[in-house]
Amino acid sequence: MKICIVGTGYVGLVTGSCLADFGIEVVGVDVDEDKIAALQELRIPIYEPGLRNLVSRNVREGRLSFSTDLGSAIESSTAIFIAVGTPPKADGSADLKFIRQVAESIGKHLNGYKIIVTKSTVPIGTGQSIREIVDEISGGDREFAVVSNPEFLREGSAIADFMGPDRVVIGTDDQRALDTLMDIYSPLHVAGVPFVTTNVESAELIKYASNSFLATKISFINEVAELCEHVGADVEVVAQGMGLDARIGGRFLRAGPGFGGSCFPKDTSALARIARDNGLRFRIVESVLEVNDRTRARMLAKVEEAFGGVKGKCIAALGIAFKPDTDDLRDSPAVAVIDGLLERGAQVRACDPAAGDVARLRLPDVTFCEDPYQAADGADGLVIMTEWNQFRKLSMRRLRQLLEEPLIVDLRNVYDPESMANAGFRYVSVGRRTIEATS
Repeated sequence: MKICIVGTGYVGLVTGSCLADFGIEVVGVDVDEDKIAALQELRIPIYEPGLRNLVSRNVREGRLSFSTDLGSAIESSTAIFIAVGTPPKADGSADLKFIRQVAESIGKHLNGYKIIVTKSTVPIGTGQSIREIVDEISGGDREFAVVSNPEFLREGSAIADFMGPDRVVIGTDDQRALDTLMDIYSPLHVAGVPFVTTNVESAELIKYASNSFLATKISFINEVAELCEHVGADVEVVAQGMGLDARIGGRFLRAGPGFGGSCFPKDTSALARIARDNGLRFRIVESVLEVNDRTRARMLAKVEEAFGGVKGKCIAALGIAFKPDTDDLRDSPAVAVIDGLLERGAQVRACDPAAGDVARLRLPDVTFCEDPYQAADGADGLVIMTEWNQFRKLSMRRLRQLLEEPLIVDLRNVYDPESMANAGFRYVSVGRRTIEATS
């Protein structure tokens, strides 16, 4: 069996590499000639732990290749996985132009029974649209199946998520296609991974509903954090008490500057739009988005208040990516806060273990440093924006010597407040009381 992965971005490259590691012949196709040339030279265009080794091994062993020739890849493959971008439009809906382009190409090169699998996150009804496009272009006399197989990959742990997922969702009404997908994913089935088999529409909705529910947990705990600051409670303890209830669980109950990245903002907005297009209001999801926007504004205000105003101040910012173990700046809360600080007249000196090169283009007015200590040298205070492990064991004695003022604003609650006070810092965090230095 040969599989074609259309799109070599984050989802496509991880999916193709992992399927190749299952022993399947995979070709990754992209219209971006520079990206394909880089991949052919084993230069990986995204930061993801373990991905470089995975790609290199499977290319070396002949199971994984890359090409710009989509037509040839379609004709020689049993299954075509669509993993192209579905960026948000101004109204929050998903832009499906790349999906349509791929469907048209499949229709032109349909030379036998094919299984068309959508990995991209797409609105309900997209599978039917793909079917109609392929039917029209191919003349309506060709056999093929459409499958929805949404991805649930977290940046920073994508390979582990693919190799050991909570579940695999397969939506199709074609038994032959279902049997083939079960064969493709047989290593996971043998390992005891749960499989959810359903129709295309339900599979499409599972992805949006899942991400929107997780985003809801984040916005919920961020509102709890705001309340904690007013009543003297500790959000870390409150979240622990909530999370120990098996019906709730502790994951995604970390207070902070709000959710970001390529999925949660886009998918929650799209789900709210899908509801409106069907004459409904998804009021919870709409509120989740409103709370997330307000949380970012509150974090900026928290920093500004802690510094006694930021105009003319030099601020060390640790972390720019939206989460650790990625260089992704899309909808990053850290970027939103930094933009606000710059607009208010602050000077920002930043460092990030992975996102520095990307961030230089996005934030040209920021001074980028090699490490946290260089960023802190001469700064009026320090703000922790992203909870990279590299920031969890900093030398507080050294930071005190470098900073002009012993002030740390921790938007990720990385440190223990009492320990920070004992180390001589004024420590401001999220959902916990501000601690003054004791020495």
